[in-house]
Amino acid sequence: MTNSPQPPARRSSDRLLQVAVALFGIGILAVVAIFVTPIISDTEPGLWLYLLAMLAPVGFLLAIVFALWSGRRAR
Repeated sequence: MTNSPQPPARRSSDRLLQVAVALFGIGILAVVAIFVTPIISDTEPGLWLYLLAMLAPVGFLLAIVFALWSGRRAR
């Protein structure tokens, strides 16, 4: 058997950043869809788009938590 180098294990904080970016991205896409929907069709955006748009600030807050949690304290 050969010992192949294994990739370093991901820290849980890296997962938090990925979740934060995904939630923020989904929220921003929903905000864009809210503005584009009345232009493309003559209807109002659905409630589900407004609920998805609320993910943008949640993702932003999680990114701030990640930054504060992963930061190093200066000595």
